[in-house]
Amino acid sequence: MAPAAFDAEAGGPAIVAAAGNGAHKPVPAPDAGAAFVLESKGTWWHAGFHLTTAIVGPTVLTLPYALRGMGWALGITTLSLIAAVTFYEYSLMSRVLDHCEARGRRHIRFRELAADVLGSGWMFYFVVIVQTAINTGVSIGSILLAADCIEIMYSSLAPNGPLKLYHFIIIVAVVLAFLSQLPSFHSLRHINLVSLLLSLGYTILVSAACIRAGLSKNAPAKDYSLSSSKSEQTFNAFLSISILASVFGNGILPEIQATLAPPAAGKMMKALVMCYSVIGFTFYLPSITGYWAFGSQVQSNVLKSLMPDSGPALAPTWLLGLGVLFVLLQLLAIGLVYSQVAYEIMEKNSADVTQGKFSRRNLVPRLLLRTLYLAFCALMAAMLPFFGDIVGVVGAVGFIPLDFVLPVIMYNIALAPPRRSTLYIANTAIMVVFTGVGAIGAFASIRKLVLDANQFKLFSNNVVD
Repeated sequence: MAPAAFDAEAGGPAIVAAAGNGAHKPVPAPDAGAAFVLESKGTWWHAGFHLTTAIVGPTVLTLPYALRGMGWALGITTLSLIAAVTFYEYSLMSRVLDHCEARGRRHIRFRELAADVLGSGWMFYFVVIVQTAINTGVSIGSILLAADCIEIMYSSLAPNGPLKLYHFIIIVAVVLAFLSQLPSFHSLRHINLVSLLLSLGYTILVSAACIRAGLSKNAPAKDYSLSSSKSEQTFNAFLSISILASVFGNGILPEIQATLAPPAAGKMMKALVMCYSVIGFTFYLPSITGYWAFGSQVQSNVLKSLMPDSGPALAPTWLLGLGVLFVLLQLLAIGLVYSQVAYEIMEKNSADVTQGKFSRRNLVPRLLLRTLYLAFCALMAAMLPFFGDIVGVVGAVGFIPLDFVLPVIMYNIALAPPRRSTLYIANTAIMVVFTGVGAIGAFASIRKLVLDANQFKLFSNNVVD
């Protein structure tokens, strides 16, 4: 019996669907979300720009802290292992998408792919909820961290100035509201190329600063020892693993592959190779230099270690300022990328696909809805400046299922390797291991949330790390 594409939304995710009599019938024209936001016009290198922006962000500055919890050998080994596993996972998901496309069902939304392959309507809503939580959380976090970058620069220029964190949150939200009027994911390709270059830029700057700090007479004594408590060592190691898993997550690979001009088969692998070439540089360099410079005293963001609360900065002000500026600019691109799924849902339900994307009928709802969405994210960022702890929980229960568990399940079902084959067993093992990592990571994040609770204050002027 020919499989039929799951059609939970008007217009459906597929190009053609199998009819009960074996004949093929065309699916109705794409909805406005597909036609306007997820338009398929890009090349593999455009997808590479999008994917790199989705994965490579300022979270790389937390990697020295992740190594701190495991030490040199285990830390570098785990970083390399998770890099290999995520590349494998994303390649599997791309193969599942290619497999469906070859059978006349090109999926452009994660939620529809999962529902079609797994044959369960509830999976559609599970992915919608988890993906929305991740994307909204990242958007809020991007606004908050970008505002924090501006505040760092402002406080160094005007230590007693009157502006507060919420002023900078408003500034970031206004800039994003302006940039959000770019109608489609594909229209971000040039911004995401700049984002890729910015990630390379601040990686070099921060790594150079760490090397200088490590050689400085003011550098802390290098101590790479782990906790003397075995239970604390175990907890720190699992916390580090959950950090690494979250850093490699994105949760929007099907939407990125949707931007490719059809046929998309094979193109996403080239994009993945481009992305992981950048990852090889931007993940390992700051990890090694940051941990080497500060050892067990490295903070959760290595920039904080370079700019200690007491004593002089451990790197030239101009270098740190330029690094912070690059991080700020890239956060704007990340905020745009992770808003695309929300914009696609809005556009699908508010726009008229029979009229042009820049017609008044479609332009006014787009301007209103996207601005309201960013206003909501800005309000959450201002109200909850401790949102990083909440995002940690969302990451553990969001990125792990979407990026580590579902791809191997979908591959085993869609391409059906023999149950006793090495491939099937390996996929099952990855699913089991990372389900456990997600559970432990969620516990670790909730624990940190509880421990930081006494620092939380609504509309605070300080971001809780």
